[in-house]
Amino acid sequence: MKTKRNYRIKIFSDGAERDQLLKMNQNPIVSGMTTNPSLMKKAGVTDYRAFCKDILKEIRVKPVSFEVFADDFATMEKQAREIATWGENVYVKIPIQNSEGKSALPLVKTLTRAGIKLNVTAIYTLKQTIETCQALEGGVPSIVSVFAGRAADLGHDPVPTLTAAAEACAEYGDQMECLWASTREVYNILQAEQCGCRIITVPFDVLAKLEGGFKTLEELSLDTVRTFKKDSESAGFTL
Repeated sequence: MKTKRNYRIKIFSDGAERDQLLKMNQNPIVSGMTTNPSLMKKAGVTDYRAFCKDILKEIRVKPVSFEVFADDFATMEKQAREIATWGENVYVKIPIQNSEGKSALPLVKTLTRAGIKLNVTAIYTLKQTIETCQALEGGVPSIVSVFAGRAADLGHDPVPTLTAAAEACAEYGDQMECLWASTREVYNILQAEQCGCRIITVPFDVLAKLEGGFKTLEELSLDTVRTFKKDSESAGFTL
């Protein structure tokens, strides 16, 4: 069975709690960080610029993805260009479309050719992946984030899509890295690696499960029984 150091895939942490981000920066199994406006809101961030710049004082080497939050493309471009100036390790996250369903790929094409490293996000289909790769072609190294967990939550099998998406990105060599997004469990790391993804972004709570390494199924069985026993005793159950 694999240990936490045997993965070929790059593991990025996903979250917006400052202390956790700085802790992940010191974690040798974490190769980078991602966040988004929803995670920032959940973490209580109120000043977007100040939060990001504060994080970048400590995280200077590992790549960090910060997402634009504008919905119109002119403002989105303005935000992207500013965010890109905050550090050499910064990737700007651009959603595949805005809230009206209008494609952001013309902007993606403009930004990548301007030398801005991008993380194109909220991708769910192979068609979106291929079109994203075409928009990024000829630009600087970028990330293509395909959402697996959210698709699986609604009964869609993400593996065929992620496998095909990884193959599509691989055609462009090192310029594009396919990222498995919206991870739900540790097993997704294995799945992402088997699909050929270069990166997987993992929430803090799932990453915490890697800290103690892996247990055999027999060990998990015993742990489960012990947990039942402990909880039954603490609850004071009798018959």
